Amino acid sequence: MTKQFATDVLICGAGAAGLTLAIDLARRGVSFRLIEKMDNPFRGSRGKGIQPRTQEIFEDIGILDRIVAAGGPYPPQRRYLDDCSYTDSNAVEHVDPTPAEPYQLPLMVPQFLTESAMRARLVELGQRPEYGCELVSFEQDLDGVTAHVAGKTGKETLRVRWLVGADGGRSLVRHTLGIDFPGKTLGVRAVVADVVLTGLTRDVWHRFGDGDMTRQISLCPLAGTAMFQIPGPVPSDGDIDLSAEGLNALVAERTGRDDIGIQSVSWSSVYTMNARLADRYRVERVFLVGDAAHIHPPTGGQGLNTSAQDAYNLGWKLAAVANGAPDCLLDSYEEERRPIAAAMLGLATKLLDAQKRGEMQRGREVHQLDIGYAESSLTLERPERAGCRGAGDRAPDAPVRGAAGQSTRLFELFRGTHWTLLGYEVERGSVRPRPGLHIHIFGATGNILDDRGHFRDAYDITAGDWVLVRPDGYIGAIITGVDIETLEAYLARVGLGVANAFHN
Repeated sequence: MTKQFATDVLICGAGAAGLTLAIDLARRGVSFRLIEKMDNPFRGSRGKGIQPRTQEIFEDIGILDRIVAAGGPYPPQRRYLDDCSYTDSNAVEHVDPTPAEPYQLPLMVPQFLTESAMRARLVELGQRPEYGCELVSFEQDLDGVTAHVAGKTGKETLRVRWLVGADGGRSLVRHTLGIDFPGKTLGVRAVVADVVLTGLTRDVWHRFGDGDMTRQISLCPLAGTAMFQIPGPVPSDGDIDLSAEGLNALVAERTGRDDIGIQSVSWSSVYTMNARLADRYRVERVFLVGDAAHIHPPTGGQGLNTSAQDAYNLGWKLAAVANGAPDCLLDSYEEERRPIAAAMLGLATKLLDAQKRGEMQRGREVHQLDIGYAESSLTLERPERAGCRGAGDRAPDAPVRGAAGQSTRLFELFRGTHWTLLGYEVERGSVRPRPGLHIHIFGATGNILDDRGHFRDAYDITAGDWVLVRPDGYIGAIITGVDIETLEAYLARVGLGVANAFHN
């Protein structure tokens, strides 16, 4: 007897991770509810850096242009010395875009503006978060999850196929599952506040006391707003006055200046920095994403980005299984994303140590363009490749032309919810079309032309090769034309089997 579900997925938490997952499920036609226990959207700037890889994801889900419009580039940083002199330098390493990597610079977008753009996109897709609605408890069995929620209209019991905990570092979902959250407290307590102030220009990021954790403070103009963000370490115990008067006193003490005036405080927080990683990301039909699975210091701007990419990885897999793909596809979520979070925690902690010494520099390592899943069970190479781009790597962009002569990009071919199969000088019709797979053939008789060689160079391929790109923009498989049966078997394993093929 078929079980009846109120919805396919219940997402608990409407921050960046929950919103990204909701957008991805909405555009795939998967039913869900997105609940958030807060009565209103988050209004702070906490996660303000959007890394190049996340910009690529935002382009795919249809929000990059509005994200760019909402924020701006990072300004230069100005380090003030004790003698009142200063030195200016770039806050981030400047690298020019390339055909393979069209976005090279992090964007500064306050978190509340990023999430606002996400909510607008979700509304376009016919959905919206439910604020003031909280998960109280849940139980799961072999067939689904029974969730008990409490909202503005009272209590409700839902029967869903899957539950996703995007409910932050104190995750109720994680606690209910009994998943350990090992790690360490990093010995730094800090304040962060969004304020309107006078006395400083908005063309640089003002930094005082670098290298001295008792005096360090910075005042960063928040792109897209009239505010500054004030982050800085504070004593490990005792109350911190977060009023305009209290922050005025803190700024005056640490800068030695009396001409900086805090006019108002929009949002503020005091927190202790931790680095923690959940032992598991999945227990049967329940998943963790974002801060529910990993928390870290803010150095390097990795958190919001890693959280959004968790959701981007999980979304297409939930949709595939909802549409008949084997359930074991969902095992690859933890397999792929947990090692990424472990590496991110190490990087953020290393950058925190550098910040303590006043030596932090953000380079390519924070851009997340080199993240990949080479060890994933979803990667396939026939024959195996060495020393060149392979299965599990990020799928590069490249300018190409359609057979009719128009210019386009690989990212345009990838955009959407489908898999993309690229054949380089292969025989047309070698792989049959099927729902969820877009096939493009490069060559004189194909529908796409690589007349400048950017595709060939970016993917290190030769005539007869097939490249299969996953819905999340990573290479799933690279196979020579003599091994089509292996490619067909891979397609079946991820839910794109011949049984679903179109028939004339």
